[in-house]
Amino acid sequence: MSTRRDPSQQAGATRDWERDLQHRSELATPQDTARGLFFNSVLESVRALGDATSVARCQDALGGQTFVAFFNYPVAQLLRLTQVAMRELSGWYGGPENAARALGRKATADFMRSAVGNAVRMMAGKDVKLFMNSVQSVYRMAAGHGERLVEWHGPRRGHLCVRRNFMPVAYHEGVLEELLARYELKDVKVQGWQTAPLDSEYDFTWE
Repeated sequence: MSTRRDPSQQAGATRDWERDLQHRSELATPQDTARGLFFNSVLESVRALGDATSVARCQDALGGQTFVAFFNYPVAQLLRLTQVAMRELSGWYGGPENAARALGRKATADFMRSAVGNAVRMMAGKDVKLFMNSVQSVYRMAAGHGERLVEWHGPRRGHLCVRRNFMPVAYHEGVLEELLARYELKDVKVQGWQTAPLDSEYDFTWE
C-alpha cells in the first residue's frame, strides 16, 4: 500500500467522481439491490487502514446498520458507502480511481471465498473461459440489477459488456483483475470505459 497523500491535492478529481457516484445513486430504484457481502467488504477495506475516524465516517453513512452477507440491501446505500470509502482510501491508494479498483478486487476476493464463489471455481477447474463465463452468470445472484455478457475475441482476449450497473468503471476493472488473478495469468491488462450513465465495456487480455 502506498504512503498516504494529502487529499487536498486531489480535490479536482474528487469533485468529478463524487458527482458521478451521486448521479448513479439518483438513478437507483428500490428494486436495485446488492448483497450484504459487498457492504461488509467495503467496511473491511476501510478498517484495514487502522483509522477509527475513517471507519466511523463509513458507519455514519449507513446509520450504524449491519449487513448479513447474502441478504439484499438497496444499492443506493452501497453507493453512499462507496463514496465515503473512496474518499477515505484515496490518499492511501494514490487517487479515487485506484481506491475504487482496490474495492473491486476486495469485493471479488470476498465473493470467491463464499460457498457460491468457491463452487464456481471448482466447477470451472483449469478452464479460465468457463470460469469467467460462469462468474458473470452467477453474479446475477449477488446483485439485483444489471446484465453482464462476456465475449471472446481470441484465446487470450475477452470483452465484457456491463449494462445498468451502478458501480464505477474502475471498480469493475478491479473485479476483472481479481478474477483473472485466480489463474495466475501473465501480463494481464484490463481497460474499461463508460458508454452510458450505467453502462460500460471492458477489454481484457493476458499472455
